[in-house]
Formats: sequence, C-alpha cells, structure tokens
Amino acid sequence: MRVEELGIEGVFTFTPQTFADERGVFGTAYQEDVFVAALGRPLFPVAQVSTTRSRRGVVRGVHFTAMPGSMAKYVYCARGRAMDFAVDIRPGSPTFGRAEPVELSAESMVGMYLPVGMGHLFVSLEDDTTLVYLMSAGYVPDKERAVHPLDPELALPIPADLDLVMSERDRVAPTLREARDQGILPDYAACLAAEPAGVRT
Repeated sequence: MRVEELGIEGVFTFTPQTFADERGVFGTAYQEDVFVAALGRPLFPVAQVSTTRSRRGVVRGVHFTAMPGSMAKYVYCARGRAMDFAVDIRPGSPTFGRAEPVELSAESMVGMYLPVGMGHLFVSLEDDTTLVYLMSAGYVPDKERAVHPLDPELALPIPADLDLVMSERDRVAPTLREARDQGILPDYAACLAAEPAGVRT
C-alpha cells in the first residue's frame, strides 16, 4: 500500500495494490500496520460508519462538525468515482483555506484520512457513486456546519462539465470568510488537541 501525505498536514491518502482476475478485483481499503507506520498510531475507534450514494454531479459539502465534538474521518469509494476534497477551514492553521483534491474510485480503492476539524466535500463523477465514511464520533445534527462549495476564495477545481446538484443547506452556506467572521470554524489548536489517539486492536 502506497501512502502519501498531502499538502495539508495530517491529510493522507492510502493506495492499495489491487488484484484482478476473471472473478473481479480484490483490494484492501484500510490496513492498520500501514496506517500506524504513517501516523504513528492506529485508526481511531470507529464510532459510526455512514454511506452516501449519489448521482453524477451531486456535490456534498464543504461540511464540518463544530467543536467540541468534531470528528476525524477515513473515506473510500465503494462504487463509481468521486472528486474528493479535504479543505482546511481551521483558523490558525498554516494552510488555512487550502484544498487538496483526490479522485476516489471503486477501481483504485484509494482511502483518504481527514483529521479532526477538516472540511470535506465531494462531487460525484458517475451515477450511483457510493462513498463510505468511518468516523471517530457519531453524527449530531445540531453540530453540523457548512461552507459554500462554490466560494470563489476557495476556488475548488470542481469539473466544469457537470450539472451540479446541491442541497439547500449547501446553496445558502456562508463563504469561508463569512464563516470565519461568524466564529463558527473549528480552531486549529483545539483540533490538534482533539485528534484521536487510537487504540490497538
């Protein structure tokens, strides 16, 4: 499995070797010893596993969870293809406002780790694209927040050939600057302190 730390500290991709034959394809989306070698600890104890299925052009995000109680995530694609973005929305971070795009697909089986407080967005590139999220904390509706996915300051490289489909929540979400002025973004130092230590299985 190949590991890469992206341009935002703490955001990693994990690319497995896959094995294809006449039956189909086998690969491993998560491997603890590789994760430990990269991050110095195992993955967090999984509190929730969620799945989204989206048609082509669907945009979900930029989503994050308010502190305290923000979560770390490990995301992979079980079907189809998606352009996935880690977005650093943590005031105080040296890469505040930076986004890292990664294509996730069922074919590549690439997984992405997002630390506590990281903004997350994906856009579905095919019908029936299915993403799976392993999360360090459970979903609490009144703590969920969003930044507008088309914020020109973020300038996310969302493919231009898509007819975008967004929820009302995302269409009316504040820009990154507005969210910062409102004081709703997760503080960088607090996020680092809340990063789960993980436990060995």
